[in-house]
Amino acid sequence: MTRYLQVFTSKRMLIVLLLGFSSGLPLALVGATLQAWLTTAKVDIISVGEFALIGLPYTMKFLWAPFLDSRPLPFLGLRRGWMALTQVGLFITTIILGMMDPTSNMAVFSLVAMVVAIFSASQDIVIDAYRTEIVNDQAEYGATAGTFITGYRIAMFVSGGFALGLADHMPWSTVYLIMACVNLVGLATVFFAPEPTVTRAPKKLKIREAVISPFMEFFQREGAMEILIFIMIYKISTLMATALTTRFLQELHYSLTVIGGVNKGAGLIATVLGTLAGGSLMIKFGLKRSLWVFGIAQGLVGLTFCVLAQVAGQGDSLDKLWLVTIVSLDNFMMGMGTAALAGFMMNFCSTQYTATQFALLTSVMAVSRVILTAHAGSLVAWLGWNTFFILTVPLAIPGLLLLHRFDHWESNTTKPKVYKKIPAVDLGIIAVFVISLIALSSDPVWQFLGLKPVGDVSKLVGAFGVVAVVIFNLIRPYLIPAPKPVSNGI
Repeated sequence: MTRYLQVFTSKRMLIVLLLGFSSGLPLALVGATLQAWLTTAKVDIISVGEFALIGLPYTMKFLWAPFLDSRPLPFLGLRRGWMALTQVGLFITTIILGMMDPTSNMAVFSLVAMVVAIFSASQDIVIDAYRTEIVNDQAEYGATAGTFITGYRIAMFVSGGFALGLADHMPWSTVYLIMACVNLVGLATVFFAPEPTVTRAPKKLKIREAVISPFMEFFQREGAMEILIFIMIYKISTLMATALTTRFLQELHYSLTVIGGVNKGAGLIATVLGTLAGGSLMIKFGLKRSLWVFGIAQGLVGLTFCVLAQVAGQGDSLDKLWLVTIVSLDNFMMGMGTAALAGFMMNFCSTQYTATQFALLTSVMAVSRVILTAHAGSLVAWLGWNTFFILTVPLAIPGLLLLHRFDHWESNTTKPKVYKKIPAVDLGIIAVFVISLIALSSDPVWQFLGLKPVGDVSKLVGAFGVVAVVIFNLIRPYLIPAPKPVSNGI
């Protein structure tokens, strides 16, 4: 095991750890920490809820990723130059945000917060590309992903729990100033980090080459839609089971102090250990085997919550012990699964369009977290907690079934086979998929218009469409022969 851990001691992994910290720090500053600030400022709950829209840049970042992927700045190189610029932008805008009063001009405050999110999402685009390109061997993808996630989660604790603790003793402007200075860790890292040496597209690209080619290169690969569906559903079981964790624990009569302390303390430690263990084991097991093992492990999270529901109420100290045990176990398993999925995405990005394609894959991954799990509350109200948790377990099966196509996907990455054009079947699947997601996420619009029955139908249509796309991609290799690809690449 010692030789598997040696990879974590390299300068390359230190760089990845620090960049993971830089990537994770701004998330809470425009998320949970910002919501706490608005709450203490007596901003009404409707406005606080609407601030969730500030996170849109994280789900839409693939739109401007081609620009960052093809336009090097006149200093530090393509990746390091953009990292430095986005980090300087984060430093300045975070300070400006902290100096503002959310109650005096909410529109301007929201705009500045959105700019912070845009710089943060842009930084993520470049850092994701950098950490993919800096890896020398596929066997290190897991270790790299685990190290990055470790830095990311530590940063979220700093800008989340630690920042909230500071806010009890000093003004919010000082808190945000401190957080802005802490994030200079990323800027300092840029100056001793090497620029990746990978095959790079020409510096001057036409619009089609810069914007369209990255997506065409991906979707023209044989099995492209299967890869996207796999990324979307691999963690859906875990994400669904944990979507309402706080509400579930509250109904078990745990206090918010206990819930917050366990999630921030034991949960953070377990996640870090899980990602590092997952990254280390991936060196030994390989990517495919790790995805199988970790996928099965994380799929059992729902059952652990069923156990907690049965044992809670045995006494205060024993209840806390059970909570720490269950939360630690869940976060450890989820950490391993996250490391494996991150390694998977790194493996299937073209080195010519790393930033754009990684942004596309992470945006698809966010679909299950943002849209699909949004309906967990309705399922709990219908099924009850125990039945809901039990039914989250088989949700892991479709992703695991798709893994039997892994060798096919990988052969088309190492020895590219592409279609002359995107198959009509894939275009149809993409259209159904997008329309179904819109239908699933449009319920607030129907509620606002007073058309609740239409919203109910919309959710059913959207759910049916997403399930149909997943099932079709599972059985497609047996029903429809793939169009004959050309083997000379793009």
